Amino acid sequence: MYRERLWAPPALYLATALVIPASLLVFLPISVTTGVLVAIGMEIGVLVLLWALAPVVEVTETEFRAGRARLPRSVVGEVAGFTGAAATTQRGPALDARAWTLFRGYVHGVVRVEVRDDADPTPYWLVSVRDPQAVTKALTS
Repeated sequence: MYRERLWAPPALYLATALVIPASLLVFLPISVTTGVLVAIGMEIGVLVLLWALAPVVEVTETEFRAGRARLPRSVVGEVAGFTGAAATTQRGPALDARAWTLFRGYVHGVVRVEVRDDADPTPYWLVSVRDPQAVTKALTS
């Protein structure tokens, strides 16, 4: 159906290298060996966290999954995808405070999925995706 992992852009992985001089600044006065080992360990730790915490957005036959949250397809209502200025409006002025959201600042498109469940106070989900039209097509087919 549809599956994507919301990886961070390469520039963000590169920016994590700033952990190295920061940790060297703190640990070099203690010991050069300690400073270098801590700097390498912290950089690896930050990269692993950035990789491991990248959420998955998936549409299957039975559910819509965004990160750890799951929405059964039986309660999915109207679905709409947004890009550009329309996506910015959905994330900002048009956002309902009761909506469930999964945003990544480096992913510019969003999909809005209405929740048709009287027991759920959440009116809709708003999820960052790279290809809103593909998610919309997968959810409505």
